[in-house]
Amino acid sequence: MRSRHITTAIAATVLAATLPAVPAQAAPSQFTVDLATSTGALRYGATGFLYGLGDEGIPTETMLAALKPQVTAQKAPDGLQHPNGDALKIAPMFKRAGGREIQIYMQDIYQQWPYENLGINDYLAKVDTITRKVVVDPYRSSYVYVPFNEPDLIWYGGNLSGLLADWRTVFRRIRSIDPGARIAGPNFASYRSADLRAFLTYARDNNVLPDVMAWHELGNDFFTSWQQHFDDYRAIERSLGVSARQITINEYGRSSGDLGVSGNLVQFVAKFEASKVDGCLAYWTTAGGLNDLVTRNNQATGAWWLYKWYGELTGNTVAVTPPSASGSLQGLAALDANKKQARVILGGNNPASGTYDTNVLVKGLPSYLGSRVHATVWGVDTSGTNPSGGPYVVKENDFTAANGQITVPLTGLKGQSAYHVILTPDRDLTAASANRYEAEYAAIGGTARITYGSNSGYSGTYFTEGYGSSSTAATNFVVTAPADGYYQLALRYSAGPLTGAPANRSIRLRVNGSDLTDVALPGTADWNTWRTATTKVYLPAGINRIDYRAFASDDRDAVNLDYLDVTAATGAVTAYEAESATNTLSGTAVNVSDAAASGGRYVGWIGAGAANTLRFNGVTAHAAGRYRLVVSYANAEVVGEHAYNNNIVDRHADISVNGGAAKRAVFRNTFGWSTYRTAVVDVDLAAGANTITFGNASSGFAPNIDRIQIAAVLG
Repeated sequence: MRSRHITTAIAATVLAATLPAVPAQAAPSQFTVDLATSTGALRYGATGFLYGLGDEGIPTETMLAALKPQVTAQKAPDGLQHPNGDALKIAPMFKRAGGREIQIYMQDIYQQWPYENLGINDYLAKVDTITRKVVVDPYRSSYVYVPFNEPDLIWYGGNLSGLLADWRTVFRRIRSIDPGARIAGPNFASYRSADLRAFLTYARDNNVLPDVMAWHELGNDFFTSWQQHFDDYRAIERSLGVSARQITINEYGRSSGDLGVSGNLVQFVAKFEASKVDGCLAYWTTAGGLNDLVTRNNQATGAWWLYKWYGELTGNTVAVTPPSASGSLQGLAALDANKKQARVILGGNNPASGTYDTNVLVKGLPSYLGSRVHATVWGVDTSGTNPSGGPYVVKENDFTAANGQITVPLTGLKGQSAYHVILTPDRDLTAASANRYEAEYAAIGGTARITYGSNSGYSGTYFTEGYGSSSTAATNFVVTAPADGYYQLALRYSAGPLTGAPANRSIRLRVNGSDLTDVALPGTADWNTWRTATTKVYLPAGINRIDYRAFASDDRDAVNLDYLDVTAATGAVTAYEAESATNTLSGTAVNVSDAAASGGRYVGWIGAGAANTLRFNGVTAHAAGRYRLVVSYANAEVVGEHAYNNNIVDRHADISVNGGAAKRAVFRNTFGWSTYRTAVVDVDLAAGANTITFGNASSGFAPNIDRIQIAAVLG
């Protein structure tokens, strides 16, 4: 045994001598944040999408609203380029979600790619039709016309003079119909300095300057040359005496390797926010999924969380210095004096498969953060187009400031992941947890505030307050439900004695944008005593917005909120199979065998005419009221072909309860006829037996229906 060990050791020594030396561990890089140097108000400009919205409800409004969206670029009304993404049809949801502007890709009125060139007169007739539809639309003021898409490649390759002449013609035609029109261009496929100078010169001299300057950043050169592109363009404006235009990079991200990859997308978010420009994620895959931020219509990929963090930055951005201006590791930061919080978002590594270490040096600490600062670091990994497990805690520590600065060392960071650092005063009482939603880290609204005062007994680093004598205070939690079902929402709060206030209080619960109920909050002995109020709610799988809001101008809702715990619960859910003999099938609707369906069968060929329906009979409700209708369905319809976009169709169904007025619901494509997903639609049922009818009176079919489930909104 001894000789065997010796022989093995000698062999290992010889082998090691033949291998290259292992390099020493690289020293950590340094990422510097200067909280004393404000760089202006947050623009949130990178939160834009090209065909990120498919139809009303695709993706769900919750997936969009949580990101603080700014710009979306969509097809012309009734355009033929893609089967979904009509600008006028998605406008109501986009505006409800807080969106700022909707760019209309006017050439997407054409069906083929590249666009068929039928001459300028043919296009002008289409421009007339589009513009006349826009001027009578209720969201007219939110639209921006984009007359040409990548004209340097399509219609005008090598013919700049032709583009300039047609730009003037089309520009004037739009303004003749819509005098207040905002127009974007030239929308080159890449940054073209000389052509942009010629374009601006011509546009200035002919009084056809675009309101929004647009081009695309789809290549590797973005990572090394964005600042050069931006600075050069601004210099061109100045040299020509043209006032600074809003810049929108309405297609960004390479065709592979960027969409859905948190660590890569940090690059774009950081650079666009630093330059205060807008950007729309490129449309490389399928419409309606926020460009791979969303999967299955209501579930987040890893990249979605990056944009959610970005949307929750408040205050002003501050100066950041990455290890290299053109390197892989990039980030941004913001400081909010009212919340007494600083937040940093960073990520990126090359090669993406590696790990890296970096020291986050935070200097210029304001006095309200104190001499000791608490740091919580969160991470989120890329998940491709699969649902993400969500953020996780990387580390949590307290740091003593020296010369107004601290250093937060980070090790073993993943190249494709993004990271979020939250700095607060050193008031933490318990450790952070990915399974608990702390109020002080949530988005707050109205008079809600975080003071980091002298209270005790709370969880985390503090709590939200400001609900007394307010009808506007709100704490907005964004939570994940692993599956459709009932969940206990456990809200920890305090409601101490307050002159003029009742002993027992209440607060309004809003779920996914709709008021649900007023939650009773029995009084507590004092403001350092905490209790928990639990509400059982049926939530759809994926992301949900849970808002606790003040609702009265007096002190009936004077409370402090500490955290929200969300745990799975049981409750009454009744399932009804589509193929059941108790149902009524009309017209072409038919039972079809499919082993992947619940019960081995589904009902298809619903719709494409008013007579073709599926009616569920005997749907029982224990009491009259609102219920969740959970529809299991499949839809893999595709129209035509495209070089890289999959032209999926999001089918809709008109749903009628007890023969009443139909409510339209749109069902996201499931990418396989034997792939069944769920969509949740709210319906109002009468006590006892009800009928629920699925149809589609238009020329299109409804999705294949596997089964439905009925659950009360409140358990």
